[in-house]
Amino acid sequence: MSELRIAIAGLGSIGRSLARALSDGVTGLTLACAASGDEAKARAWLAAEGIRCPVVPLSDFPKRADLAVECAPAAAFEAICRPMLEAGKSVMVLSVGALLPRPELIELARTKGGRIIAPTGALLGLDAVSAAAEGKIHSVRMTTRKPPIGLKGAPYLVANNISVDGLTEPKKVFSGTAREAAAGFPANVNVAAALSLAGIGPDKTMIDIWADPGVTRNCHSIDVDSDSAKFSMSIENVPSENPKTGKIVALSVLAALRKMGAPVRVGT
Repeated sequence: MSELRIAIAGLGSIGRSLARALSDGVTGLTLACAASGDEAKARAWLAAEGIRCPVVPLSDFPKRADLAVECAPAAAFEAICRPMLEAGKSVMVLSVGALLPRPELIELARTKGGRIIAPTGALLGLDAVSAAAEGKIHSVRMTTRKPPIGLKGAPYLVANNISVDGLTEPKKVFSGTAREAAAGFPANVNVAAALSLAGIGPDKTMIDIWADPGVTRNCHSIDVDSDSAKFSMSIENVPSENPKTGKIVALSVLAALRKMGAPVRVGT
């Protein structure tokens, strides 16, 4: 079986973890190239790590890679995804919230034979939610609690003049739909967008977001009521170098990539 050539868009905490893992060697996968907003910094880091990987423009991805992993700021989402999808290639997206207002990218993937893959990321149980969605899901509610620093600067907080500085007790900073949350917290709750796509959609999936000075981890709990099962799930993610993102996200990407060429695939 030929190796799947992987391009990494963005060399922040997630991209760097993935680059290290692929450079160390993963059966069936090879690190083909990377792109970064700061090419000089990216090249210097790769050289320091001893990782042989060309840093190229995003437009070069389709001719060098079979799949691009999007782990960059949401503003770069379309520039990463569109060239790959136009070429009938695959993209694995972490800024899932950026996909919600861009249904044309889904149509592009359909017409060109490309694929958009959203890994489980910082969440859990998306396979159970997807299974329940084959029947009738009555409701999905998610509650996210993060240390205040992990939410600081979110567009919704800035637009509504909501401060999370100096909190001594939990503060609910948002309650609404997954679509609204994805727009207002693009770096914080992509999990809500992924959950909505697995289940009953971004306008019916509800989420509460809390800034909680009493937690040191990014905490998510989900309650699902359906005609096949009623279930609750919770996870506490250890933050990565970037407090907005859990360490498990990079591992989830790697696990999803391994599955693509694995002889045995576990999970829906």
